[in-house]
Amino acid sequence: MQMDRYSITPQEERLKALRSLMPEVFNEGKIDWEKLKATLGENINFSNERYVLNWAGKSDAFRVMQQPSSATLVPCREESVDFDNTQNIFIEGENMEVLKVLQKSYFNKIKMIYIDPPYNTGNDSFIYPDKFSETKEEYMRRVGDKDEEGYMTREGMFRKNSKENGQYHSNWLNMMMPRLYLAKSLLREDGVIFVSIDDNEVHNLRLLMNEIFGEENFVAQIIWEQGRKSMAAQIAVNHEYCLIYCKNKIENLAFDKVRSNRNWQVRKQGLEQVYQAYESLKVQYGDDCEKIERGLKDFFAGLPDNSPAKAHNHYRKVDPFLGIYHPDNISQGTGQGGRFDIIHPVTNRPCKVPTGGWRFAESKLPELLANHRIVFGKDETTVPCLKRYLKETEYEIYSSVFYKDGRGASKRIEELLNGKYFDYPKDEGIIKTFVSLVTSYPASEDIILDFFAGSGTTAHAVMQLNREDGGNRKYICIQLPELCDAKSEAYKAGYKTIAEISKERIRRAGMKLRMEIEAEQAKQQRRLDFEGEELVRMPDLGFKVFKLAESNFKQWRDIKGSDKEEWKQQLIDFLDPLAKNATVGNMVYELLLKSGKDLNSRIEREAGYYTVNDGELILMLESATQKTVDAVLAAHPQKVIALDNLFEGNDQLKTNTVLQMQDRGIEFKTI
Repeated sequence: MQMDRYSITPQEERLKALRSLMPEVFNEGKIDWEKLKATLGENINFSNERYVLNWAGKSDAFRVMQQPSSATLVPCREESVDFDNTQNIFIEGENMEVLKVLQKSYFNKIKMIYIDPPYNTGNDSFIYPDKFSETKEEYMRRVGDKDEEGYMTREGMFRKNSKENGQYHSNWLNMMMPRLYLAKSLLREDGVIFVSIDDNEVHNLRLLMNEIFGEENFVAQIIWEQGRKSMAAQIAVNHEYCLIYCKNKIENLAFDKVRSNRNWQVRKQGLEQVYQAYESLKVQYGDDCEKIERGLKDFFAGLPDNSPAKAHNHYRKVDPFLGIYHPDNISQGTGQGGRFDIIHPVTNRPCKVPTGGWRFAESKLPELLANHRIVFGKDETTVPCLKRYLKETEYEIYSSVFYKDGRGASKRIEELLNGKYFDYPKDEGIIKTFVSLVTSYPASEDIILDFFAGSGTTAHAVMQLNREDGGNRKYICIQLPELCDAKSEAYKAGYKTIAEISKERIRRAGMKLRMEIEAEQAKQQRRLDFEGEELVRMPDLGFKVFKLAESNFKQWRDIKGSDKEEWKQQLIDFLDPLAKNATVGNMVYELLLKSGKDLNSRIEREAGYYTVNDGELILMLESATQKTVDAVLAAHPQKVIALDNLFEGNDQLKTNTVLQMQDRGIEFKTI
């Protein structure tokens, strides 16, 4: 059986799902339109007058999206950090092709996607000039248009989408639509996508994502205020947006309920400052709660109005049990609360019942009293209150509007790289918050994807968050090797492409985090109370580098006409299926991807073959002797892929191998 050399497409997955749901509408492998209409009844709208987003080139964009890719990813150990151990991945290549290549291996596996695509301002480099009218061969020639050093030329891939262009918005939508469709198929059912954008295309993006993800899966349109622009001619536009969609909102909410009660919540700002003040007052006054309370009052009064800690100034009471609290309303606001007696501990008389009744059931009262959760007045004439501890209210639902000065990220990355190479990098703190909104459960191992990686902010944010909460999140970043302008500071510093800068930023961010953690570990080890204390964990700070490349195997050409000599030559070429520059190491990863195994699969080299994930897959790429076959059979793999030409001249061995594999229930394919 021959190995399929192409990626899967979203169309294949949708057809598979439809066939499973409605097998009756298929006839000889094709959809029977009349049967489908009969099955769906009146739920089909044939009218041309319907609410839909349409633009020039949409149908061609759909068509190209459905074309499978024969490309592969090749490992680059020399550019990686801790290649053999890391679970993080950086891919250099055109992102639509990369997304196609990842379909088999990462279908329905990505928890979160964050992207910061070109905003279509008319000034930014529109570096994805997809030409949907061109053939696959024309496309490959264009992306293969490289200079002597192997970099894609500006004539081949790099263009600006001028506002004078008559299809200005259509070009942008044609770029975005197929990539979003491909991305959606990679998301888990409980997955979430975040897309940054500004006023130029936010209206179109919202409609496009409604079409792809479904309006019912819309979560929010976040507004990020970045700081006042004083040079505006009319209105100072000082904000950007982030659109958030679930793949399946129902599945997302169900998952969150099971795994965590903190998803879609953020820790309130200014808490640490309040806790530090409280601890300092405890050292000064010991158990004297009244003096501590007066100290907290003075602390809040002394804060500047713009201090985040100021928002907590109603937490001024303390007790020896759980610390800082505020007396909260104990009444049921709906007026439907319980009506029963709560006895005052001093007067032994029933306390006044609030107009709306108590907000808790009578059965809950003994527990609240035992845990000192009720605050009583001087006598029964005052309605009691409920203690609301600061430690129990640290998290809140994330707001759709927030402020953070956008200049801070530029300064930090400039310091990290010792140069100003990015004009508008995204803030790693904000991306970290976005990631935490949907992956904050114990020891999270979710995969975060960014296929417009740019400066590498998403990778930086994931590493930081893992350090802070002990998570094991993994990132996949994809970046086109966009050439830096020869006049830019980056080019002068030796960076030929944006991808090179991005990789260097991730390396340096990882090194910085490692040094900080090692210093913290050393401090822990010097403390006398280290015994029993858990040492700060070192997160995964490495990354594997892969680059998009042509297949290691020759591809069947689409020959026009019936030229016998051309057909004959093609058949001769396929006597040896290996491409000119094929290597065994690169073939391993290509077959890994085309078999649906991810890039972090465990690969071990044996005598004459490679094992993947302890025998899930075995690759026979170097030897096909009886000894090799016997060793492979003894390993009891689930699937074996072998180079067909290894059996050349020994048809008996090949036949016996096929039969032995069948007898053992092993899936066997050749290429």
